[in-house]
Amino acid sequence: DTPKAQLVRVQDPEISPLALAEKVLGPIFEPLTTVGIVLVVVVFLLLQREDLRNRMIRLFGSSDLHRTTVAMDDAAGRLGTYFLAQLGMNAAFGVIVGVGLWFIGVPNPLLWGVFSALMRFVPYIGAFISGILPVALAAAVDPGWSMVIAAAALFLIAEPIFGQVIEPLLYGHSTGLSPFAVIVSTLFWGFLWGPIGLILATPFTVCLVVLGRHVDSLEFLDILLGDRPPLTPVENFYQRMLAGDPDEARDLGEAMLKERSLSSYYDEVALKGLQLAANDYARGVVTPAQLENIRASSRSLVEDFEDHEDVEPKGDGKAVNPNETPTLAERTHFKAEAVPGQAATREGLPEAWRGETPVLCVAGRGPLDEASSAMLAQLLRKHGLGARVVPHGDVSRDRVRDLDVTGVAMVCISYLDITGNPAHLRYLMERLRRRAPGVRVLVGLWPEDERVLGDAAAGKEVGADDYVSSLRGAVEACLKAAGGLGEERAVA
Repeated sequence: DTPKAQLVRVQDPEISPLALAEKVLGPIFEPLTTVGIVLVVVVFLLLQREDLRNRMIRLFGSSDLHRTTVAMDDAAGRLGTYFLAQLGMNAAFGVIVGVGLWFIGVPNPLLWGVFSALMRFVPYIGAFISGILPVALAAAVDPGWSMVIAAAALFLIAEPIFGQVIEPLLYGHSTGLSPFAVIVSTLFWGFLWGPIGLILATPFTVCLVVLGRHVDSLEFLDILLGDRPPLTPVENFYQRMLAGDPDEARDLGEAMLKERSLSSYYDEVALKGLQLAANDYARGVVTPAQLENIRASSRSLVEDFEDHEDVEPKGDGKAVNPNETPTLAERTHFKAEAVPGQAATREGLPEAWRGETPVLCVAGRGPLDEASSAMLAQLLRKHGLGARVVPHGDVSRDRVRDLDVTGVAMVCISYLDITGNPAHLRYLMERLRRRAPGVRVLVGLWPEDERVLGDAAAGKEVGADDYVSSLRGAVEACLKAAGGLGEERAVA
């Protein structure tokens, strides 16, 4: 016989009260447990902060206590600024929410403003969570939908503006982080540690940036995450010239001229950038087309600054923070002062200096020496001395006899690079002496090459009356020769 089918019923065992409580309260207590552990650790860190500080100094920086102390002070100052900025931002958000709910008509707007300010310390989701209760209350007290929509719109508009626009800019400015680094660090630490990582993302990243600013081997952290320009002004100048973009080079130059003189900009930025180009051309990495771009951009830059006086700015530029730690590249880039002197009127100058162009700026044989001569001639004109530029081809053996030296009282020869034995410079000096006997000759190397002409005595050996290593020094030497600069202020 076929057995009858049996009815089978599977019945789950009854859940005990303890298991039910664990199932319901587990998702709530797990984050609270994590927060409690963090709070306990923070309390003990604060109680033992002096001891931990000394241990960190002993571990990482006992060999250089000064740098370690400066680094720790820098980190503490930036973190303090960040926490104050965060407190101010959250308080402002709470005020806006409270005032907005008061205008909308939601009951107890002060309570919801304080609650929103506190909840906003939870990154990204805290502000929206704080909006659930006032929106629900608006739905309960208003028979229509206007109050609910207005309350929801208040949170949906205010939080993105604060969180996605104002905060990255404010936190980046106050902590030394770029706005992009604030976003990326939040994503990274949030992925790594969850909600706790969201809270600690910015403080941890600030510490990494401080390490990059004070530890040479970790400078890449400051370059990647910091808010300071990654390229030095010299590198920026060279890169824009190499790309054939004189407009952006001019923008960068005008920004620097707000805090330094034109002669300082030429000496410390333009000439050093041109020397980088000359060195790369000598190594064969700059093509003739790129070299022509650099020449054209240099001529355009000098023409753009024709109306700019060589004077110290009146302090409207960015103030220098004495506590700010410069990058490794910025430590080699300093600000020189403007040329202090001015030539006398033509009637007050010596007879030899009363011509239209008493100074002849001769370019060396390098590919970019004519650009440096143009800068020197422009600075001389700004200080009351007429000057004109002569290309190197006009002082060659075949053409030097045709050189017009009428009214010339001084010859300035410019070189960006003169490596090796400078025999051609001595031959050039001989040709100029024969063509213009008795005329004072100045040799300038921008910047100074100590391997060839390490001092003024070495300059004398090639037949020069003056030897300088900056445009500022060349202008002062010319003013001194013309009687327009006192001995005590002249720099040879």
